[in-house]
Amino acid sequence: MNPRSTALAFAAALSLSLSLGLTGASAAPDRPTANGAPGDLVTSSATSFHPLPGQPTATRAWHITYRSTTAKGTPNTVSGTVIVPKDGRTGPRPLITYAVGTVGLADSCAPSAGFPQGTTVEANLIQQLTARGWAVAVTDYEGLGTPGEHTYTVGRAEGQAVLDAARAAQRLPEAGAAGLTEDSPVGIMGYSQGGQATSWAAELHATYAPELNVKGTATGGVPADLMKVAEANDGNIGAGLVLMAASGQNAAHPELNLEKYLNDKGRHYVDFMRKNCVAVDTVAGLFKRISDVTVQNPLHEPDWQRRLLASRLGTKKPDAPVYLYHGTADELIPYEVGAQLRADWCGKGADVHWAPIPLGEHVVGAMVGSTPAANWLADRFAGKRTQGNCA
Repeated sequence: MNPRSTALAFAAALSLSLSLGLTGASAAPDRPTANGAPGDLVTSSATSFHPLPGQPTATRAWHITYRSTTAKGTPNTVSGTVIVPKDGRTGPRPLITYAVGTVGLADSCAPSAGFPQGTTVEANLIQQLTARGWAVAVTDYEGLGTPGEHTYTVGRAEGQAVLDAARAAQRLPEAGAAGLTEDSPVGIMGYSQGGQATSWAAELHATYAPELNVKGTATGGVPADLMKVAEANDGNIGAGLVLMAASGQNAAHPELNLEKYLNDKGRHYVDFMRKNCVAVDTVAGLFKRISDVTVQNPLHEPDWQRRLLASRLGTKKPDAPVYLYHGTADELIPYEVGAQLRADWCGKGADVHWAPIPLGEHVVGAMVGSTPAANWLADRFAGKRTQGNCA
């Protein structure tokens, strides 16, 4: 198999993959702007949702753009997709605001771009949610499907985009006619990069979008400490994703000046990644260490360290229950990182159900963990008491 074919095959398996950056604390204020408030719809148009090419689904779907907020607290516009089952239901139905794992940095990688063609990898997991009668809102994240660079691994921007996708879905009139209303119970769900985004959303909900009726967050494979994840992948298969994460952080914070730290090889790879989807095998195989692509490691610099430290999860108690899962053999996001997030949240008094997946690698964790996570959310929608296991 040639390198490109190998890369695409591996990317298909791994596009649930790494989010290297994490989360945080204070929220940008939910304030009106000259262009509207967070969650306001900008545009909407009919689209379609297919888990595989040509595979029919009993759903309706709309491509949307909506108002959200950058990591620095300024207004932006994000794209996404709202999917509603065609089941005749008109009363309030549950809504999942769903965050996908790593897909890449180019606009063509956005989940909304792949849904009509049946090429979005996590669409089969999303279909399992719509089969339960739930509506699903899927953010494309900042700069993925809209102008500007994708702020990959910038947790605050991701978490706000997840919460605002739920707001936007509830404000979509066509979805409202199918039972999606402001009274709908909301679940937050995602794995890997999506785990970063959903964990951010869980921590930010109370201050950023308190009107959302969030019943719980199911989040897995969470890269809760960006520095530790980067260190674990320096010299390993996720090395390319470390460079993607650096590009995403630089997109949100241009003052970090990533360019000055890169050598010619590094500039070539960053340019390649910004134009392509997650060809992880090629990107990770072309170099193994950060030192191969830099003249000076930016992760050793105080300004980079401050930004990455600000992206650490576990600094704030989620105000709704959390189902947190992680493979014990995760080769991309160390199990210890997920376990520490559990300890941090439990230490703050959060209601956490911790679910390790024995011998689960990164992609295995996503596949094995998705159904129990959805079952847990179903119990929250049914009003059942949670049984956290922090003790």
